[in-house]
Amino acid sequence: MTRIYTSPGKYIQGPDALCELGAHAAPLGSKLLAIATATGIERLGAKIERGFADVDAEIVFERFEGECTEHEIERLCAVAREAGCDVVAGIGGGKVLDTAKAVAYYLGAPVVVCPTAASSDAPCSALSVIYSDTGALDRYLYLPANPDVVLMDTTVIAGAPVRLIVAGMGDALATYFEAKACVNSDASTCAGGKATGTALACARLCFDTLMEDGVKAKVALEAGCCTPAVERVIEANTLLSGIGFEGCGLAAAHAVSNSMGLLPETGHAMHGEKVAFGTLVQLVLENAPTELLERVLGFCLEVGLPVTLEDLGVEDISRDRIMAVAESACAPTETMGNLPVAVTPDMVCDAILAADAFGRYYSLDS
Repeated sequence: MTRIYTSPGKYIQGPDALCELGAHAAPLGSKLLAIATATGIERLGAKIERGFADVDAEIVFERFEGECTEHEIERLCAVAREAGCDVVAGIGGGKVLDTAKAVAYYLGAPVVVCPTAASSDAPCSALSVIYSDTGALDRYLYLPANPDVVLMDTTVIAGAPVRLIVAGMGDALATYFEAKACVNSDASTCAGGKATGTALACARLCFDTLMEDGVKAKVALEAGCCTPAVERVIEANTLLSGIGFEGCGLAAAHAVSNSMGLLPETGHAMHGEKVAFGTLVQLVLENAPTELLERVLGFCLEVGLPVTLEDLGVEDISRDRIMAVAESACAPTETMGNLPVAVTPDMVCDAILAADAFGRYYSLDS
């Protein structure tokens, strides 16, 4: 099968980068529909508007109503058509960004994605997650192209709660291990082909960056500082992880994370926090060298990512409950099958419980 490499058209990152939104949107069209929450518009609107003062383009702000649904997408499409907007931007969290990508797709317009946190690798992806009006997952909208521009204002991102960027580290932590598993099993990628060496190299650089700069970045953010380590981790969480997962694929870590929803106690946990624990499960399944397992566990403990089921809020770890998660993770629609070796629900259940036991053991030792 053909090898496919995919990435955003342009990636921009730096302090106060939102001031430059106008300069990067103007080549794409003459009128930008900027979608953000009411709080986001109040907090960042003036900063963004200043960047449109010297460019040949206009901006129209529209409030996001809170959920990425078909109704909200249709409403925003109508707003854009009525206002004559030919470019779309999403400014905010994941649901705002997914909505902007979907609106741009249905309008046939370019899209600019402006995350206000580095909590996952989704901003760079050609995907929107659509929910029902009741808040339940409806479907995945796979898009024909990645965003035209991803713009990361590190001043804004560094000012977000530290838990968000740590959760992003958890999501990014899985990237290399899942990418390597997909390459070893010759799995098809999220982009629809086979992995490229470039995407795998990005996945490896993502891991190396977290190991080198993750703890330094967390400490700096807790002190209210945006340092070179913070800048590097923002890039790893967003760009490197995004290219790595989309260009190589997902495996056990995300399959386990996705299935954790069967345990209602994990509802408070962020996506990246569950992925971090799923990464430990994948390392157990692969019988990773002790040194590597200890390195990943130590990193999670230092930055505050979950290493046990209790960390995710799960106190009842009876085998029947964990087996339900394992069976879900091994479903044909999940990515567990991208591991280079065949696994069964029993094996995955054992790996989840063993990862939990390792986490408890090393937590006591730390």
